[in-house]
Amino acid sequence: MPKLIVFNSVTLDGYFTGEHGDLSWAHSSTQDPEWQSFVSENAKGGGVLVFGRITYEMMASYWPTPLALQNDPVVARQMNALPKLVFSKTLERAEWNNTRLVQGDPVGEMRKLKQEPGQDMVILGSGSIVAQLAQAGLIDEYQLVVKPVVLGKGRTLFEGVRQTLTLRPARTRTFRNGNVFLCYE
Repeated sequence: MPKLIVFNSVTLDGYFTGEHGDLSWAHSSTQDPEWQSFVSENAKGGGVLVFGRITYEMMASYWPTPLALQNDPVVARQMNALPKLVFSKTLERAEWNNTRLVQGDPVGEMRKLKQEPGQDMVILGSGSIVAQLAQAGLIDEYQLVVKPVVLGKGRTLFEGVRQTLTLRPARTRTFRNGNVFLCYE
């Protein structure tokens, strides 16, 4: 049975997106070869990428472009090649390579997918999907990168979760650029 993993960046004050969806803070850290290597190796991990509509549209507008291939060829190749699943009630079609659109209930669909054989699935961004699936107890692992940035306001990753989620620390890693990788199960 596949695992469902969340991989997201958050600020020191707990936001995964700034006010009005701003994500510029997530890409402004000091250059660090160790961090870049981690990102590239993580992208090679494979699996199925899972998105909500907003994150899907953002990713689909960048990763298939020549600029993405020039800026980050390893990650761009993987992002374009991996199978993708996008949950949306408003999208009519998903045109990014290897993408399947699911217009139904994310919780019910994910329960079904986790019972079938297949690759692990990784949610990127997609706070509303994360909150729904966390609330339903369907997420197996939370991989969070805490960036050394304070925004003061924005949107938390777990906005809408109404019950306490007790997690077990699995591993951590600190990078020279100040990013801290935290993994919880």
